[in-house]
Amino acid sequence: MIGLISATAAGAAARDRLAAAWPGRTRVYDGPAGDALRSAFGECERVVCFLATGAVVRLIAPLLGDKASDPGVVCVDEGGRFAVALVGGHGGGANDLAVEVGEVLGAAPVVTTATDSVGVAGLDTLGVPVEGDVAAVSRALLDGAPVALRTETPWPLPAVPAGAQGSYTVRVTDRAGAPGAGEVFLRPPTLVVGVGASRGAPVEEVLALVEGALREAGLSPRSIARLATVDAKAEEPGIVLAAGRLGVPLVTHPAERLAAVEVPNPSDAPLAAVGTPSVAEAAALVGGGELLVPKRKSAMATCAVVRLPARGRLAVVGLGPGARDLLTPRAKAELRRASVVVGLDQYVDQIRDLLRPGTRVLESGLGAEEERARTAVAEARRGRAVALIGSGDAGVYAMASPALAEAGDDIDVVGVPGVTAALAAGALLGAPLGHDHVSISLSDLHTPWEVIERRVRAAAEADLVVTFYNPRSRGRDWQLPKALGMLAEHRAPTTPVGVVRNASRPDESVRLSTLAALDPATVDMMTVVVVGNSASREVAGRMVTPRGYRWQAGTGEGGR
Repeated sequence: MIGLISATAAGAAARDRLAAAWPGRTRVYDGPAGDALRSAFGECERVVCFLATGAVVRLIAPLLGDKASDPGVVCVDEGGRFAVALVGGHGGGANDLAVEVGEVLGAAPVVTTATDSVGVAGLDTLGVPVEGDVAAVSRALLDGAPVALRTETPWPLPAVPAGAQGSYTVRVTDRAGAPGAGEVFLRPPTLVVGVGASRGAPVEEVLALVEGALREAGLSPRSIARLATVDAKAEEPGIVLAAGRLGVPLVTHPAERLAAVEVPNPSDAPLAAVGTPSVAEAAALVGGGELLVPKRKSAMATCAVVRLPARGRLAVVGLGPGARDLLTPRAKAELRRASVVVGLDQYVDQIRDLLRPGTRVLESGLGAEEERARTAVAEARRGRAVALIGSGDAGVYAMASPALAEAGDDIDVVGVPGVTAALAAGALLGAPLGHDHVSISLSDLHTPWEVIERRVRAAAEADLVVTFYNPRSRGRDWQLPKALGMLAEHRAPTTPVGVVRNASRPDESVRLSTLAALDPATVDMMTVVVVGNSASREVAGRMVTPRGYRWQAGTGEGGR
């Protein structure tokens, strides 16, 4: 919950805008500002104060404990110009909240944490537990001092600007141990602990068994991803409380699913009791992985420990048509989430400044789409966080389809939509896509012309607005005239045609022509051609396709 506190009418107005924008996420605290802030500080995960920073500093000073437990606090000035992340920038989420507040109120976010200021990922923001000499290693990263990265357990972390050698060390490991001076351990959640228990098994016994198994195997309890058991034990108090005390979720599985898992130590006792010859080992192994600790028993409980297989993350990111303000916030976040970026060299150049220091860039030239897709998937299979980039929307004539054709269920795949060329061109032309429409690529490099021709004829006969991608190149100069001719068999010569080159880029050009007047020689591969349907019209220099309502007949009842 986000607490909102204000002391003036101007602050209350901005406060109410946030409350309206985030229904269910916020709580307004009324009354004197000091009392309200003290209440919100103890009850909310994050707080937004529409007060001077000095006043907030004085009010919260007695309340501050440590950055791991304090809420994030953001201050917004009376004029609504700045959203300042005051305390709890990383752990309390104040940095991200300042950005969110700024987006709603039109305020500039002010973030002063050192790592964020220079674009380096904070070690405490990587999404995994961190322990050790965080301050010293973070300072070394900021100063550009040599920091060694030891990845003992693959995990899809964001980029960390570290190398093979250094006086400081970042270790990614689920092994037990204490970091030394100048050393940080990142604890990825790689371990699944399968647990079984007799009815009434005390939580202390379950915890002692689990912790003993991890200790003897040299594994860190901070790398436990989850406890797992059979459905019949979903409400067994000892297991439920053990998961709670370890701070991890409890996952349960049907007995028939566990019975199908091959285990080294099956037993007749659980088969008779819950319908599977193994609970602990099977529950730990149900998602695959390496059995590190076979079944161990105490008087009333059993446990087993499995290390999950390395599972990378592939984000397929659409960069939009080229303009930076048409790159979505989600796309920016995924670029900064990645440790490896794969893409066409000219697209990489568009976003290189957004990448975190230490990001590995794998770029190639035109015509290597399938190679880039294979490279991205291979990097993800090594347990890395990969962003595969493409222009427009990555799923429209771009990198998503070759990548997903290569990717199996052994990696996580995230699709990030982007503004397509058709949408960017349509916005520049007016409203040409106001009714049913279709996009057709005229490139026969991947699709036989016979197939393309059938699709164009079908669109012509169906009276669909048509957007032509890849309309013409030096080696393909006859396809566009042929396609326009097919459309002309079903549409009037005066049908409007929009021609947009390099939509949203500095050298963009927008022309409105007709089916009869368009000269295909003026079109190239950087152009999108939009051909209207029989109802499309030019209105005040803009291309408009009616939605088909009565306003088309001039009744003035449009816009409903």
